[in-house]
Amino acid sequence: MRRGIILAAVLAGLVARAWAGDDFDQPPISYRTAEPANAVSRLQERIDAGTARLEHEKGFGHLRSVLAELAIPISSQTLVFSKTSMQFERISARNPRAVYFNDEAYVGFVRGGDVIEVSVADPALGTVFYTLEQRPAERPVFQRRIDDCLLCHGGREPVHVIRSVYPDADGQPIAAAGVVRVDPGTPHARRWGGWYFTGEPVPEVSQANLIYREHGSSAVPVETDRPVGERFRPERYLSPHSDLVAATVLVHQAAAHNALTRASFDVRRALHREAELNRELAGAADRRWPSTESVLEGSAAALVDQFLHRGEPAFTRPPIGSGGFAAEFTAMGPRDARGRSLRDLDLRTRTFRHPCGHLVYHESFATLPAELRRRFWSRVGAILAGGEAAARHGHLTAEDRQAIREILLATRPKGEEIWLE
Repeated sequence: MRRGIILAAVLAGLVARAWAGDDFDQPPISYRTAEPANAVSRLQERIDAGTARLEHEKGFGHLRSVLAELAIPISSQTLVFSKTSMQFERISARNPRAVYFNDEAYVGFVRGGDVIEVSVADPALGTVFYTLEQRPAERPVFQRRIDDCLLCHGGREPVHVIRSVYPDADGQPIAAAGVVRVDPGTPHARRWGGWYFTGEPVPEVSQANLIYREHGSSAVPVETDRPVGERFRPERYLSPHSDLVAATVLVHQAAAHNALTRASFDVRRALHREAELNRELAGAADRRWPSTESVLEGSAAALVDQFLHRGEPAFTRPPIGSGGFAAEFTAMGPRDARGRSLRDLDLRTRTFRHPCGHLVYHESFATLPAELRRRFWSRVGAILAGGEAAARHGHLTAEDRQAIREILLATRPKGEEIWLE
């Protein structure tokens, strides 16, 4: 009886501590106080050491140099004209915000803006946010941003956010019509409100390129025959294109980064609380609690669903890029002996030819708790083997499962492929 009372008190204390303030500000995450270690922080170290230099260019500031130093292709450029970022006052249908990305980082540029906005995947801290002032400087400094960015990018964990809205001619979202937070499961008809795409064709059901006016509690499109390229000045951007394929990949990748952050945070917190509980009860240090087991299983299952692209709606009309992003993206590999890669694009009925997220090669995946990775690969292995485990992932054909398994066995780091057996 006494042991039960003590256990209840300990549990209550741990719960109270877990909910004191933002959970990710507490150990083991310590989001605000921990030192970041990511592509941007490493670039800053090179700048400080004088081994990297950011050139300043009229009209673009440090943008071109930042993209080059972070190895972000210009072909990834997409344009967003809705006022849905921190420099909203400068964004409009005439002056859209440009977004660029690679596997590591996402860069936002507003013509005439004071700063370049950057979000980056940090293996320990999830999404970390920075701004870089656009004034000339000998050694520019990426300023880490926390509170102001977390107003829109916070919650259970810091995340990347993609939104679809109903923008008026000034780019202002029509609030009465609603906002959609876009992820890989979002129907294509509800994507891309407030985004420009160049080239033809843009999917008929998409909200891309449309301007709206408020009508009661909804919004109706404003008819316009003007081509997208005449609504803004393409020469004021690094590329005249806004690539629909790049945006389609962006949705998958941002969601995968978010899933990695959530799984990492949830499991690390569960293991930390379990260790605290075992310590306070003076029991076996390696005692496994049912709550921890539940978190491990749930996190692995959610991560598998995300990485095997479960729930992606089929294309009603294939997306066609206009800026050359598809060729650059698929060329990055790695490939198996037959030349196949998880970066190969399908773009007929779905985004990827072999539906398994390419971020399995990312540092954020490699640094997940080992027990979580083991459970992830065990589940993936069972699904790819077919049978009962594959029923939840009926979108994968037998041919899909075989190809994904062969690619993973050939390209995953040594030591982890055994978990697929």
